[in-house]
Amino acid sequence: MRRSVGRNVSFLSVIAVIGSLGAAAPASSPPSAPPPPKSPVAVGYGGAVASVDADASAAGIEVLRKGGNAVDAAVATAAALGVTEPYSAGIGGGGYFVHYDARKRTVETIDGRETAPRSADSSLFLENGQPIPFADAVTSGLGVGTPGTPATWDRALDAWGTKPLRQLLKPAERLAREGFVVDDTFRSQTAANQARFADFPASAELFLPGGELPVAGSVFKNPDLARTYATLGREGVDELYRGELAQDIVSTVRTPPVDPAAARTVRPGDLTVKDLKSYRALRQAPTRIGYRGLDVYGIAPSSSGGTSVGEALNILESTDLTKSTEAQYLHRLIEASRIAFADRGRWVGDPAFEDVPTRGLLSQRFADSRECLIKDDAVLTSPLAPGDPRDPSRCATGGTAAPTTFEGENTTHLTAADRWGNVVAYTLTIESTGGSGITVPGRGFLLNNELTDFSFAPANPAVHDPNLPGPGKRPRSSISPTIVLKHGVPVLALGTPGGATIITTVLQSLTGHVDRGLPLVEAIAAPRASQRNSATTEIEPGLWNSPVRGQLEALGHVFRANPEIGAATGVQRLPDGRWLAAAEKVRRGGGSAMVVHPSGRS
Repeated sequence: MRRSVGRNVSFLSVIAVIGSLGAAAPASSPPSAPPPPKSPVAVGYGGAVASVDADASAAGIEVLRKGGNAVDAAVATAAALGVTEPYSAGIGGGGYFVHYDARKRTVETIDGRETAPRSADSSLFLENGQPIPFADAVTSGLGVGTPGTPATWDRALDAWGTKPLRQLLKPAERLAREGFVVDDTFRSQTAANQARFADFPASAELFLPGGELPVAGSVFKNPDLARTYATLGREGVDELYRGELAQDIVSTVRTPPVDPAAARTVRPGDLTVKDLKSYRALRQAPTRIGYRGLDVYGIAPSSSGGTSVGEALNILESTDLTKSTEAQYLHRLIEASRIAFADRGRWVGDPAFEDVPTRGLLSQRFADSRECLIKDDAVLTSPLAPGDPRDPSRCATGGTAAPTTFEGENTTHLTAADRWGNVVAYTLTIESTGGSGITVPGRGFLLNNELTDFSFAPANPAVHDPNLPGPGKRPRSSISPTIVLKHGVPVLALGTPGGATIITTVLQSLTGHVDRGLPLVEAIAAPRASQRNSATTEIEPGLWNSPVRGQLEALGHVFRANPEIGAATGVQRLPDGRWLAAAEKVRRGGGSAMVVHPSGRS
C-alpha cells in the first residue's frame, strides 16, 4: 500500500521539486491540480469516503457531489486506487463487496474472487510431487487467476448503482493520464519489486522509466491504463472477459513476456479465453451474527473473513470486555482469534467445491463449545486442533491443526456512504505487493498472483484440506469487509488490507470501538495484535514497548514484533445524521477520510 505523504505538499512546492529533478524524474509536468490534503477523520453531511489515498477518496467524493450513490462512489474510488495503488489493487485482481441498501434495510454481498483455470487440479503448484518454491509461484503465470474486479463493478452497478461505468471511470482515467505525485512508499515498493519488474519489459517500461526508480515528488503517469479505462467505459467490462483485452491477458499468462536477458525462470499459466468468458462475480447472502445488540454482517465463503470474525465475536460475547483491563481484553481477543483460525483452517474453502458448515461456524452453540477452552491464567497451545461445528461438544477438539497459509498483505480497502444512507465496504487486491510482477503489455495494469492463496499441498495427507486448487475454484481469502447495523440502520462499516491479519484487525477494531468505547478513528489507530493459530502472536511497537506485553507474557503468551499491521478505513453514522469517515493516522502514511459537506468535528 502506497503512502501519500508527498501529497500534502503545496502545488508550488511540487513544481519546485519536479524542476529540481530534471531528467531523473519519470514525468516532466505536474498534475493539473494540486493533490488533495489528507486527514484521518472527517465529519459532515452528504456522504463519506475513506481510503488509503487522497486522490482516490476525492474521486469518490466527486461522484457523490454529482448525485451518485455509495455504490457509484465505491467503484470510482476503486478505479482510482488502481491508478495510485497499482501494487495493491487494479483490474487485474479481485475482491469482496458488501452493500447496505437503505431503502430495503438489507445487506448483500458480491464475491469477486479470482478463479483458477478450468484445467487446474490439486497438483497446480507441484513439480515431481513436491511444491514449487513460493516465490517462483508468485512471479509466474501459474499464480494468475481470472480477474474478478471489473465483473464486481459491473454486478454492483447493475444491482444498486445509478451512474454508468464510463462516467465513474472518468476521474481515474484523468488521474492516470495527468499523473499523481510519487511519495516515499510508492518509491520503496517499486524498489522492492525492481528486480522482478526489470525482468518484464512492460513492467520495466511503466514502473522503471529509463531504467530508474520513480523519484519521490515527481509525477507518475500511466497513459496505457488511461486508455484501458476509456475502452472499458466505452465497451463495457465484457471487453476484459470476451474482447481483445481478454486475448491480451490470456497471451500474457500463457506466454509471460520475459526479457530474453533475464535469468529468472517464469512458469507459464494455463488460463484460457474460455476461463475469462465463464467468470461470474457472485451475488450472495452475507454472514450475520448478533453481538451486543448489534447485527454484524460480513462476507461469506469463499472468504473466511465473515465466518472467522463472526465466530471470534461469538466467543467474546460471554465476556464483559468493558470491565476488563487491557491485558485481560487482549488475552481474550488473542485466544478467540486463535480458536477461529483453527476452525477456519479445517472447514473453510470455496463452497462450490467444499461442504463448508457456514451456519455451524457462526452458531452461538459452537462458539460456546469453543469458548470454554479459554483460561484466564493460561495460554492455549498452538497450533490448536479444530472443533466440529456440525456436532459441537463442550471444550472438545479433534483432528489435526491446519497451518495458516500465507496471503499477500498489500490489498486495499475503501468504505463509502451516501446521503440516502446506503453504505459500501469493499476490499480489493492483486495479492502480493506488485501481484505477479507481470504487466499486460500496452494495458497499464499488473496481473494478480491470487492462486498462491491456495494450499500448495495438504499439511497432512490424512486430513482433507478444503483449500487445495481445483478447476474454476476460488482460493480461500481472509478479506473481511464488515457492516454493522442496529435495528436495521447502519452503525458503522470497516475493513482493512493485511493478508491473514485482516481478520484480526477487523476484530480488534470492532471490539475496540464497541466494547472499549474508543472513537472509531482511535479504534483504528490502536496498536494491534494478530494471532493466527501459531505459537507466536504478532504485535505492533505500541504493544511491544508497553507494560501490557510483560503482563501477557506472564500468562504464557509469546510475541513477535511486527512494525505495521493493516491499514483500516471505516465510516460511522452519527446520532445526528452526519457521517464520520475514519482512516489510519500513521500506518502506511496515513489514510484519507472525506465527506461531501464538512460540518466540524464530532
